[in-house]
Amino acid sequence: MKQRPSFNSSRLGLFAGAALVSLLPAAAMAQAIPDPRTNDNDAELTDDEPDVSPPTDSATIIVTATKRAQTLQEAPVSVSVTTGETLERAEIRDLLDLQTVTPSLRVSQLQSSANTTFIIRGFGNGANNVGVEPSVAVFIDGVFRSRSAAQINDIANVERVEVLRGPQSTLFGKNASAGVINVVTREPQFDFGGSISATYGNYDQIVVKGDVTGPLTQSVAFSLEGNYNKRDGYVDVVNLDEKINDRDRWMVRGQLLFDNGGPLRLRAIGDYSKIDELCCYAGNVRAGPTTPLLFALGGAIEPENLYSDRTYLNKLPVNKIEAYGGSLQGDLELGQLTLTSITSYRELRAFSDQDVDFTSVDFINEFRDQAVDTFTQEVRLASDFDGPLNFLLGGFYFKENVEQTSGITNGTQTRPFFDLLAGNGVPGTLANLETQLGIPAGSIFAQGPSTREAFSLDDESYSIFGTVDFQPIDRLTITGGFNYTHDAKDFTAEQTSFDPLANINLADAFITAATGGAVRTRAQFQALPAAAQAQLGALALRPCGTNGAPPQSPACNPLLPLAALQFLPPFLAVPNAVEPGRTRDGDWSYTGRVAFDVSDQINTYFTYATGFKASSVNLSRDSRPVLGDYTPATLPSGVRPIVGGSNFLAPSSPILDAGLPITNLTAGTRFAGPEESEVYELGIKAAFPGLAVNLAIFDQTLKGFQSNAFTGTGFALVNAGKQSTKGFELDSTITPIDPLVFTFSLTYLDPKYDSFTGSAVGDLTGFRPADIPEWTIATSASYTHEFGNSGNLLIGRIDYYHESNTQIVDGLPDFADFGAADPYAAARAIAANYRREINQVNASLTLVLENGFELTGYVRNLTNDRYTTQIFPSVAQQGSISGYPNAPRTYGVTGRFRF
Repeated sequence: MKQRPSFNSSRLGLFAGAALVSLLPAAAMAQAIPDPRTNDNDAELTDDEPDVSPPTDSATIIVTATKRAQTLQEAPVSVSVTTGETLERAEIRDLLDLQTVTPSLRVSQLQSSANTTFIIRGFGNGANNVGVEPSVAVFIDGVFRSRSAAQINDIANVERVEVLRGPQSTLFGKNASAGVINVVTREPQFDFGGSISATYGNYDQIVVKGDVTGPLTQSVAFSLEGNYNKRDGYVDVVNLDEKINDRDRWMVRGQLLFDNGGPLRLRAIGDYSKIDELCCYAGNVRAGPTTPLLFALGGAIEPENLYSDRTYLNKLPVNKIEAYGGSLQGDLELGQLTLTSITSYRELRAFSDQDVDFTSVDFINEFRDQAVDTFTQEVRLASDFDGPLNFLLGGFYFKENVEQTSGITNGTQTRPFFDLLAGNGVPGTLANLETQLGIPAGSIFAQGPSTREAFSLDDESYSIFGTVDFQPIDRLTITGGFNYTHDAKDFTAEQTSFDPLANINLADAFITAATGGAVRTRAQFQALPAAAQAQLGALALRPCGTNGAPPQSPACNPLLPLAALQFLPPFLAVPNAVEPGRTRDGDWSYTGRVAFDVSDQINTYFTYATGFKASSVNLSRDSRPVLGDYTPATLPSGVRPIVGGSNFLAPSSPILDAGLPITNLTAGTRFAGPEESEVYELGIKAAFPGLAVNLAIFDQTLKGFQSNAFTGTGFALVNAGKQSTKGFELDSTITPIDPLVFTFSLTYLDPKYDSFTGSAVGDLTGFRPADIPEWTIATSASYTHEFGNSGNLLIGRIDYYHESNTQIVDGLPDFADFGAADPYAAARAIAANYRREINQVNASLTLVLENGFELTGYVRNLTNDRYTTQIFPSVAQQGSISGYPNAPRTYGVTGRFRF
């Protein structure tokens, strides 16, 4: 992987933040510190000692969703909480599995281990395009993790995971327009203790975890955690006699806590994690007309047999990820005020090298090498007055540098494949074409580099935020909040396209040939009489009839069908004379809330909130200048857009007039503008003996939703005009008898594209967005049996997760018919045939002995329910569709000892 020097200002900022906290005055007073690990429910608690017994219901689960410690029942927001105990019992190891206990959250893993997307209430993006920031922000111990590759490693020693639904920009900043995942890990303790566990499962899975904590001095405690997770792959690469979709990851994490009972408290965290896996399997969902050409070259696929877990590749998919960094949090009590500072610096390195045609033909390979360095600093001041008014005021600074090098490489069989494709199964077409166009023999689709790209992004932003809580009468709280964010991005993008055919505009080539080589430049073309220009232009853009039907050459352009082979055309680098390569955004977000405690058992609230996400940059091969900066030639029906990049026929535009190269250039976007979200939400929370129910009804809209659609070799990044979702979320816990606990969560979503005219598959206005199920259910039952009064327990748990039948993607651009009135109607129609329904059952049985030993047997996906998580156009295989399946049933045994 690429090694890149870190930017010094971030390191200096980290040390400066540490120095700021360390200079805060400390108090001399010391006291004993209670240890949450002891879980001593019988210990007598004084007024100064918080109850640290294990959470038992929503009235005792503590959350920090509003950046203040509140019980789940008191917090006037739509938030679901998964405790560390639930994570252990359900054998949830990373954020990918979290969705099975949180119905409003969807998590999917795509092309590689680094590409994971989080979606809340149907809103979310950010995977697979490193320039796109997520709409769902992930925080781990108060530190923002800006990229999914820095979030997905196995969760270590978690206390709880909070999922905040709806816009959270007021308190969490620019990347929380859809929601927040807030992971809170256990702090070091002043009582010595820890745990060690080992798991063995099918596919020879071995998981080892350990943690230890205790005092170093009377005022300093430490903790050290680590885990190792290794498993064979469950997908057979038949021709290579290897397995992929394995697990091979590990992490270590250390913490120091300073707390002498005085006003100053410090917590330092450092971690390192590494992933080295063969991932991810994409199988054939639809075998198109190019499939026989693969077979003709001796290649193989599993046609339309996605769940066979068998594939054929010419190389194994390499994924390597390293993530490391540190943070320092300081909390200083100033009477009834608390000053908090959180400083962090992180580095991420991700490398992938894959066979992206997903066949055994040595055809198309892609590599990506990414480096992300991130510095953040948050400072906030919170009050805890006895009176009717309390406030929180803070600021957040973010600086990030992103670099990516990537490329497509042709294999030994790339040219033979495209030669057969161009000749309808008969070889020799490319050789004839090279002679006709004067291209060196053997150069079209030659083995070796096809493209090489270099992208960079520098992002610097700051925000100020605050909330005020006013309690005019008992039980009534009125809250107002604000956030102002300023975001500045500077980016570069460049690409070299090596294929000579991709560098020829087919309309220009026809005109040059038709004039006997007299016209080779735009100036020469424009020197022709206007009538000659019009006649040549019309002929150059007129497709020939098929199967001998008129028109035929010379009354048409026989070269136009070759546009189907121009996958990777030249790229206009940015910045350039017209495009500065930067975005500048600033926005205010607001929250208004009224919360009323109807009784000690029933709380209600009404919230109006707005959210903001700054511009995202398209760091992919489909980065194109916007219409206006560049205007391609107007094309008749049936001609592919790439032909519009004609030096002769394109009209005047700033890019063309500046003398910049436009061969085969199409209009598109360099970046998507900001997202702005808005939500109206009504909630009620009720807690009675044996029953807790939370209900949220909402109407949420997102203007300028940043749609990031895969096109086969890159991404079309555009803003949807407006997307809205109406729905409700129900969370409940029922305890009919003390050892028996039921949970039931239900989410209903009714989404719509209110306006989306410029999507990658045409006008989607009025359509229901794909990949958003109407109904989602997450329910569980657990029973705890105690053997007499021995303290030995047997705990059984079963959970069920359901998503109603839903369409997977809005459309598939490869199926566009450019001869139709609506070219993308066919692309949308074919996508409507591919749907998904999920019915997943997980179960575990745990024996807990009083001496600290535990033994758990577990199974995930008990019924081996298989479904397709995502589909996409097969790379360079017109008419074929590939897809990612979910994982099969897994099971195993975990032994754990707590001390």
